[in-house]
Amino acid sequence: MDKLIESVEKEVIGWRRHFHQNPELSFEETETSQFIYDTLLSLGNMTVSRPTKTSVVARLIGAKPGKVIAFRADIDALPIQEENDLSYKSKNDGVMHACGHDGHAAVLLGAAKIMSHFKEEMSGEVRFIFQHAEEIPPGGAYEMVKAGVMEGVDEVYAIHIMALAPIGKIDVASGIASSGNDAFKIKIQGKGGHSSMPNEAIDPIVIGSEIVSNLQHIVSRQINPYERVVVSVTKFHAGDTYNIIPDIVELEGSVRTFKPEIRKEIPVLMERIIKGICEAHGATYKFDYNYGYDMIKNNEDVTKFVEETIINTFGADKLRITEPMMASEDFSAFANEAPGCFVIVGAKNEEKGIIYPHHHPRFNIDENSLNIALEYFVSIASGRVLL
Repeated sequence: MDKLIESVEKEVIGWRRHFHQNPELSFEETETSQFIYDTLLSLGNMTVSRPTKTSVVARLIGAKPGKVIAFRADIDALPIQEENDLSYKSKNDGVMHACGHDGHAAVLLGAAKIMSHFKEEMSGEVRFIFQHAEEIPPGGAYEMVKAGVMEGVDEVYAIHIMALAPIGKIDVASGIASSGNDAFKIKIQGKGGHSSMPNEAIDPIVIGSEIVSNLQHIVSRQINPYERVVVSVTKFHAGDTYNIIPDIVELEGSVRTFKPEIRKEIPVLMERIIKGICEAHGATYKFDYNYGYDMIKNNEDVTKFVEETIINTFGADKLRITEPMMASEDFSAFANEAPGCFVIVGAKNEEKGIIYPHHHPRFNIDENSLNIALEYFVSIASGRVLL
């Protein structure tokens, strides 16, 4: 097995660089998915399908019955102009793999190639899911679940190559592994007027400012401070010129939570604040709250197996038990269908200048993380279907 892993390591790096150089946005992964589809077909020993327009699934079914395990990799890029000076820099203006999905796709292709050699020895099935549109809620995972890709799956696994975690480490959270991510929009209808006579207007900018300030009181004054909650206003649009008070202000933002009951409570608390401030000033409002990705829940038994596999494969010093990440991930849609585990593979290396966060125009990864992620997937598969 070690020789097989070594034999594909350079190929995995090549695939990652190909994807990095040719990024495609969510729901537009036409060439990316075709490359993956063609590569999987060339491996043999597996059935390859297209459950949605820009996703791919390969099924490697062993000669003997056993567990059905699924591995998932996301494949979409972001609307970011890359600022890295790399030989494989993005060729598509304004589009960049700034979140590691190029690495995820390449690693899963490598795992599929290695495992394809063991069809006759396998007891069970390994399902390789290449998912489109992770970056845009409601996300491609939900579409793939509706298309039936999780039917019959006993366990599901995913990684995230993370430039904020040190190279060589694998982070595992017990229980909840990521936040739920919801989005909101607030439209405040005031009464416009001349900037010299604000008393004749109902100023939605002043009202909006009060709302922004008071929404922050939810976390500190209305939710138990021991709970992890974030309410962020990220857009405040108002007016077109300096001497006119506008009629309308539009606000947008996101909410991150880790408990379903708190998740349901937040929009109620928000609207109470919005309604009270608007009524106090004689304005009206429209409030839209949209539930996005669920929290990822790492299954206890599957997570225990993952931790044991990491220790046995890499050593106890490489495993870090961590808190859940504040970011969200639509892998939750798969983990809601079958017991699963989501882990972080470290890719930060200060000596190489790899220090920038995800979604940054200079984001990059230490490509040694690809080898670690590859060996992780193969070790998980070996422990479940090569008994």
